[in-house]
Amino acid sequence: MKISKKIEQSQKEGKIWWSFEYFPPRTAQGLQNLLDRIERMRNLGPEFIDITWNAGGRTSELTSEMVRLCQGVIGIETCMHLTCTNMPKEKVDIALREAKKHGCRNILALRGDPPQGKEEWEAVEGGFIHGIDLVRHIHKEYGDYFDIAVAGFPQNMLLPPEECDLELKYLKEKIDAGVNFIFTQMFYDVDIFIDWAKAVRAAGITIPIVPGIAPIQTWNGFLKATSLAKTKIPQSFMDALEPHKNDDEKVRAIGTKLVADMCRKILQADLGIQGLHFYTMNLEKGTKMLLQELNLVPRVETLKPLPWRQSLTPNRRQENIRPIFWANRAQSYLSRTENWDEFPNGRFGDSRSPAYGELDGYGVSLKQTEEEALKLWGEPKTFDDVAQLFSKFCLKKLSALPWSDQPVSGETSAIATELSKINRFGFLTINSQPAVNGAPSDDPKFGWGPGDGFVYQKAYLEFFVNPELLEILISELEMDTKVTYYVINKQGDLRTNSRSEGPNAVTWGVFPGKEIIQPTIVEAISFMAWKDEAYELGVKWANIYETTSPSRKLIMDLMDDSYLVNVVHNDFKDTKAIFAPFFKAGEKYAASRPKANGSAQINGDLN
Repeated sequence: MKISKKIEQSQKEGKIWWSFEYFPPRTAQGLQNLLDRIERMRNLGPEFIDITWNAGGRTSELTSEMVRLCQGVIGIETCMHLTCTNMPKEKVDIALREAKKHGCRNILALRGDPPQGKEEWEAVEGGFIHGIDLVRHIHKEYGDYFDIAVAGFPQNMLLPPEECDLELKYLKEKIDAGVNFIFTQMFYDVDIFIDWAKAVRAAGITIPIVPGIAPIQTWNGFLKATSLAKTKIPQSFMDALEPHKNDDEKVRAIGTKLVADMCRKILQADLGIQGLHFYTMNLEKGTKMLLQELNLVPRVETLKPLPWRQSLTPNRRQENIRPIFWANRAQSYLSRTENWDEFPNGRFGDSRSPAYGELDGYGVSLKQTEEEALKLWGEPKTFDDVAQLFSKFCLKKLSALPWSDQPVSGETSAIATELSKINRFGFLTINSQPAVNGAPSDDPKFGWGPGDGFVYQKAYLEFFVNPELLEILISELEMDTKVTYYVINKQGDLRTNSRSEGPNAVTWGVFPGKEIIQPTIVEAISFMAWKDEAYELGVKWANIYETTSPSRKLIMDLMDDSYLVNVVHNDFKDTKAIFAPFFKAGEKYAASRPKANGSAQINGDLN
């Protein structure tokens, strides 16, 4: 989505919005750490992010890669910087082509700084000389496909009047060439910014101005950043910060209040500005503290337009339905379906290719290294050891399982006790969701989608179970006509009580002025494709142990002998109904097992 449209929508709704800037790190490990941080900071509710460009070096390639991952995997609207520095026309065209391919609709066009090691800026052969040349070229090649932003410099107000007027004239020429909004350079003197914004408007420039806000992280970092950008520091800032220059925590706390006051003045200055762009410096804490100080709380609609993370690549942008099975492994689902011609929109199956990519194409792997996995899961020797791991995960006492890339979601707390109990009975759960009956769409635990709506869920459980316990469970499930189940073994033999070949919607939402949205479903073909991945993840877990170890044999036997089952309880009004047959089956199974030292045996091990 174009940033200008997001700004326009926010103005209509009268809401304040914010966005973040990041720069590409220099190492592969740094890139992964930054992507993890961007994923976390997405929960702070930015409307979009932007990624800087270091022309001519390896980090320019990383910029394109970061845009791809942020758009496609993290699912956040991304603006890409593009400079004239060290960039012949051919390189610019490659960068723009890649940006479009990744679904990026926003470009910040800059002349750029002089190349590293040089004091004066100079154009390369076949390149562009001014930012306006880059703006014109983008429009020539891509029409209105991209929103184009340019930089604004409030510090120009400190120039002699003739020079300041000339800079405003140059800015107006860029805008007239087809610019959609302005990002400003960082500043700390709010009066200078307000005067500049008024001068910009007086020059006939009406497009949105996005003020660039730099959190104060440390004293030395503050001085270095302001020196490099030649930013004027108000004396009030120096008086407040300098006495504590050797205490970084104190500097950050005081700096947060100073910058927050500056932001409030901007938002209250009747400039038509309702957004703030934070220069994060790839750091999390300073930006988070500023948002908290300003009491800017992310909206559920921004965080979760759907229950699962959308991909914003061109071919997936309209996708609004997915099977529930990959709820904890979204990147795997994206990879296994990347070659589909169309993606489900409105109804699953109408435009969907049934061909899921082969596992060899994506490569099933654990997110954890062998060392991390051993630290997380230890060396289980009995089935009860395994069941305890699953139980601890449900209670948030364990951060990951092989089938889940992340800790359990917040909504799981509603059923955590019941999940823990059925795991101890022998139902090893790898996916679940509670029943929800008309929660407000802005509910912090269950909400998603536009405001003033209501969301619904059917209770869902997916688990591994041994054959004997399964048969007892099936006999209990068959007594409840509101239950639908699918059972499959490692060989792919499918068993179900469903009389429908179509999908079963397990999540839906009702919103003003929209058709009912049904974004999460259960259906047979997808379950059969997921089965291979689910079993292979168990094998990967087993393989972290020595070939002859008891742990490896235990988990391999579990994968060979267990069935994979999913159960939907179709009465979404009864939040606990799905667990009743599991409790009954678990108790019957425990009672039927031989007892040792007064305890029933489950799956051959003491419980």
